[in-house]
Amino acid sequence: MTDTKIKKKGKSLPPKLIIGLGKFVWTTLWHIMMSRLAPRNKSGEYIRPDSQFRNVVSQAEANIYQPATERYKLYVGLGCPWAHRTLVVRALKGLEDVISVTTVEPSAESGGWVFTSEDEGCQTLAELYQLAQPGYTGRSTVPVLWDKQTKTIVNNESAEIIVILNSEFNEFATNPTLNLYPAELKEKIDWWNQKIYTSVNNGVYRCGFAQTQAAYNQVCDELFATLDEIDAALNTSRYLCGNNVTLADVRLFTTLFRFDIVYYGLFKCNRHRIQDYPNLGAYLRDLYQLPSVAGTCDLESVKQDYYGNLFPLNPGGIVPSGPDMAFMLKPHNRETIGVH
Repeated sequence: MTDTKIKKKGKSLPPKLIIGLGKFVWTTLWHIMMSRLAPRNKSGEYIRPDSQFRNVVSQAEANIYQPATERYKLYVGLGCPWAHRTLVVRALKGLEDVISVTTVEPSAESGGWVFTSEDEGCQTLAELYQLAQPGYTGRSTVPVLWDKQTKTIVNNESAEIIVILNSEFNEFATNPTLNLYPAELKEKIDWWNQKIYTSVNNGVYRCGFAQTQAAYNQVCDELFATLDEIDAALNTSRYLCGNNVTLADVRLFTTLFRFDIVYYGLFKCNRHRIQDYPNLGAYLRDLYQLPSVAGTCDLESVKQDYYGNLFPLNPGGIVPSGPDMAFMLKPHNRETIGVH
């Protein structure tokens, strides 16, 4: 015999301990990452911060930002539903030659939006915000309505930008007679906008970013109750406020377009698909088939932005291969709804 001792293999950790430790570490890291991605209240419910730049473009004599062609630019992310609103209104009004567009892309590594090539001397959207307001410490979000003349941000609230685009550039628009926010419907449009923002536009995020089961359950109930209400209203009305499309439809459309693709699975909004509703599915196709709207919809950017960059919700970064969007061009048969 030799003096060499045979070493016994050490016992491996029990699977239960390994799983428990892994779950603890991941859950802790998940909460840390989510606190940066999605601020929450004490109940674990996602709270969306307010936009900070709220100026307007107007012909009022004292206003700094006067309507003009080629003076303003939109910064958008093609996957972002809030930025998508501005592209839809720009297309419907025929403002493509009046207001230019620069797209930014999300970067998980830098934690924000980045330019594919330098713009205004900036590499990131955060730098552009700093250019507009040195010392700015808020979120750097899209969309941004940028004034190329004064090198600053006019507005970064999508709900206000689409009102500006609807009314303040008619003298340059190719479709100036289209009014998406008529005075006689403002009260009804505003009512729908408030309901849809809280329960649907932001509701899907409140589901996806919820950090407790109770917060998720409450918001999910609210989301689908509102979708049921909208679906019922669309049984007798082609659009939300009658026979003509309005800003209320635009604001709902960009969420519905992403719903079955992203929110249904990734954000756990999986009680029903939009295309399975009696009216909402056809309504979505109706809006998609309006002139120039389909050209604002970038399916691959939507999937990449959500599945590829929301690491806390999809750690593997695997992007689904589907769906085939050909069904969006099927007849919607809503032309005669509400017509007497």
